[in-house]
Amino acid sequence: MANNSDFDFEKNWQGKLSQVVEETAGKEIRDQVLAGAAELSQDTPVEEKIRWTCKMIDQLGEFTNERTRRKIMTRCACQYPVEDLQDVKEAYQASGEIETAISMLQEKFESFLGDTLELEDNLIKEILELGWGVAGRRVGNAIISTKIPKSGYIRDYFGETDPVEKRRLYCHCPRVREGVGSEPSLPEEYCYCGAGFYKGIWEEILGEPVEVEVLESVIQGGDVCKIAIHLPD
Repeated sequence: MANNSDFDFEKNWQGKLSQVVEETAGKEIRDQVLAGAAELSQDTPVEEKIRWTCKMIDQLGEFTNERTRRKIMTRCACQYPVEDLQDVKEAYQASGEIETAISMLQEKFESFLGDTLELEDNLIKEILELGWGVAGRRVGNAIISTKIPKSGYIRDYFGETDPVEKRRLYCHCPRVREGVGSEPSLPEEYCYCGAGFYKGIWEEILGEPVEVEVLESVIQGGDVCKIAIHLPD
């Protein structure tokens, strides 16, 4: 098994993208859309990765509609550990209450802030007062979740005053984080990869498909990344 120093996030992400595009549109279109992907690696300058990604999504647009592009990107997402959701899933299945699941996810999130990240009490309080976190809040037939800054940069984020640098510290994507705020700007579809994280959580808990929507993202110039999870009717 490869250790962390051997892990190439870029190659891993490209592998997921290749598989999903092939399943969705076939090998011929996959080869066209992913042309040049083999030249990218973890060490490729972020500007090159952003230019390639913009071109990839533009080419994907020649063969798919917006809904399909968003679905493709959600399937490239990093995922919450499924084993850590089983108690939430069981509680939801027993109660049928979305609020029960939200409450349990919130408990896990608060434990993550204190026990795993070992954040100071004042930072935890600020994050909770802002309403950020994986659990989100119920708004009608949707759950609205606002991400926290990338966990390794949380302290730096709250100490930073430059708005562009704050967005870079906030962004969770290791492929493009350093390029946030620069040109060219990535299209909105790219952030559906991050939205797929929430899609995976709620589909595991509910046992049925959900739709996700990017409401705001730092890549698009927003201050936060905010995702709507539209619950089944």
